[in-house]
Amino acid sequence: MKKRLISVMVISFLAAALTAFTGCKKQTPAQDDGQQAQQQESSEGSKEIKLSYGNWAEGVAFAHLMEVMLTDMGYDVQMTLADLGPLFASVAEGNQDIMVESWMPATHGHYWEQYGEDFDELVTWFDTAKIGLVVPDYVKIDSVADLNQIKEGIKGQITGIDAGAGIMKKTKQAIQDYNLDLELLTSSGPAMTASLKSAIDKKEPIVVTGWAPHWKFARYDLKFLEDPKGVYGSTERVVAICRKGFKQDMPEVAEFFSKIKFNTAQIGSLMDVMANADDKEEAARQWMMDNPALVATWTTVQ
Repeated sequence: MKKRLISVMVISFLAAALTAFTGCKKQTPAQDDGQQAQQQESSEGSKEIKLSYGNWAEGVAFAHLMEVMLTDMGYDVQMTLADLGPLFASVAEGNQDIMVESWMPATHGHYWEQYGEDFDELVTWFDTAKIGLVVPDYVKIDSVADLNQIKEGIKGQITGIDAGAGIMKKTKQAIQDYNLDLELLTSSGPAMTASLKSAIDKKEPIVVTGWAPHWKFARYDLKFLEDPKGVYGSTERVVAICRKGFKQDMPEVAEFFSKIKFNTAQIGSLMDVMANADDKEEAARQWMMDNPALVATWTTVQ
């Protein structure tokens, strides 16, 4: 009973903080509630936000958390899941307000070169990300350069994700630069992790396109293969982008996003909760309840 009471109090506090964050406009004594609402509607246009994301575990988790928090702030959130290439184009064309996840400078750099002048950076919400080729710890090589040595064991294949992902482009380059006699298989993030689990259950060798943060590193003993040629780059930033004019149209939402930052443990815990959840909204609210101090840093009015 005591635990339940504490949970209710935490949820009430978070809801109040979100309400306060969106309700902090200055009002002169002469302004009534109707005038204030009219001014807010005028400054923000409709209360609809088109929020998009790709099928990467951290992006899925972050998108659903943002959906819940923005809904609590009074916005009508329209979610779109799609491949990354079309999402970049859609934000650049102004058809989507926000794309929650873009990796810079290496993974999605080619999309920034193509569309970067037509969208704005909203926030860097994680700044120690990494991509590369990943194997279980029991695989007896440590470098991308040595992959041909285990060609037979991995059936001549690297298990990839969706074709438009930047890591797929980098892996094609790695196959060429390291002269690998391997085929890159196109699948999806969930299909890749399913293949990884199946191989580990049988203790078979497997090579997958991998990135961190990701919940798979918490569940399995894995390692990135060394990349002496630097094909996959070094540390990357995970960035939310928005259409041109969004910051002016919805300044309070832009301010809210500008405060969001995760460390490895925080994003890892969110991803783990979401990966095991049938109900993403319920999982997001549970995570918020478990991390009130962090959430408060995003919603506190300065």
